[in-house]
Amino acid sequence: MSIRHAVPADVDTLADIEAASYPPAEGASRQSIAGRVAVYPDHFWLLEEDGGVKAFVNGLVTDQPDLTDAMYDDPHLHTPEGSWQMIFSVVTAPAHRREGCASRVLRQVCADAKDAGRRGVVLTCKERLIGFYARFGFVDEGVSASTHGDVVWHQMRLTF
Repeated sequence: MSIRHAVPADVDTLADIEAASYPPAEGASRQSIAGRVAVYPDHFWLLEEDGGVKAFVNGLVTDQPDLTDAMYDDPHLHTPEGSWQMIFSVVTAPAHRREGCASRVLRQVCADAKDAGRRGVVLTCKERLIGFYARFGFVDEGVSASTHGDVVWHQMRLTF
């Protein structure tokens, strides 16, 4: 298995994995994923084996300390030299769940963000996933101002 960054040819695969992982109101559309890949492909980390994508993580970089709903749909809010790596999706293809794929990619994202001199990594998650992210050092900051997909999210932060 190896981790690489996205290219435009990955968009359909990424959209399929995203659609299989989130309810429609919460997941990114194919159009949204294509826009993100076009603007910040190096902020998509794909775990690949035998030419197939097993899992991926993506998000933009910004100087804003909190994840906002606008960030999901406007890839041009990406600030390449920003302080915070935001994470929008941590997803695993259904056939590869419970194999540690998401954990492996998330560890790489955090290491890359630290190596790039970021202040940390921010994501939102449902309450049931707080413990999962806490294992990586993320701290629950409480209910997020984000209401993406009309869901209650907890903002989690890993500060370096």
